[in-house]
Parts: sequence; structure tokens; C-alpha cells
Amino acid sequence: MDKTPKSAALFIAGFGPIVTDANASRDLYSRAFGIPFTEEKGGYLHTESLQGANTFALWPLTQAAQSCFGTDSWRSDIPVPQAWIEFDVDDVEAATAELESQGYRMLVRNRNEPWGQTVSRLIGPEGLLVGITFTPSMREKK
Repeated sequence: MDKTPKSAALFIAGFGPIVTDANASRDLYSRAFGIPFTEEKGGYLHTESLQGANTFALWPLTQAAQSCFGTDSWRSDIPVPQAWIEFDVDDVEAATAELESQGYRMLVRNRNEPWGQTVSRLIGPEGLLVGITFTPSMREKK
């Protein structure tokens, strides 16, 4: 007897931030990251051309704080993120420099994680914790 619930998730059908400053979010995701969006009525931007998520994780805030600040507590001067997203790029250092030149403030710059990932992180205009990463394990042929 199959015990899989009828509501069992099969894949991530969509993900994106809820934005309050559409121009700031467009600047980050479209202009800085080069994501090609289609614009619908009312300013709804979407794309189906970006590859899907390789990981879906429930990341404890204490661990996110540890990753960004080296402590278990989120800094009170930075909005607490409600979600996270990571974009893998070919050159984290160059992408970080480019984002900083556009005025984005990095919380973490070009950190090499123990599992082999290189990461920079920032808070997006909507409060999303955004990572720019190079993840070798996700690039290896399976």
C-alpha cells in the first residue's frame, strides 16, 4: 500500500521574492544577475529559462547568521531574511566585485566553505538572503 501523501512535493514549480520596491528588485535580479524576465500586466516579472533549484532546504536562522557573521545571532541592524536563494556563477570574486561596484553591500565576500562551495552573500531589496556561489559538487557530471 502506497503511503506517499497526495500532497507530496515533486519539484519546485516556482520561487521568487515578494517585492515592495519593484525597481530595486529588477536592478538586482535582471540587471545585476542578467536574468531574462518577461513582463506581464501589473509589473509581474517571470522567467522559465533559468535552471531549477538543486537544493531546497529549511535553513535555521542561527546557521544563516553563523554563515554571514560568525555568530548564532542575526545582527539587529540588518533585516532578518524570510528566505534564501543562491545563484551559481562561474566567478564569485568577479561577480562580487561587480555587485559591489553597483552599490550592493556584501555580508560575506568570497568565502570558501568546508564543503567546497565559494560564496558571497547580500540582503536583497525585499529582505531575501541572496548568495552568489560556485558549487563544484553541483557541476560534476552524474
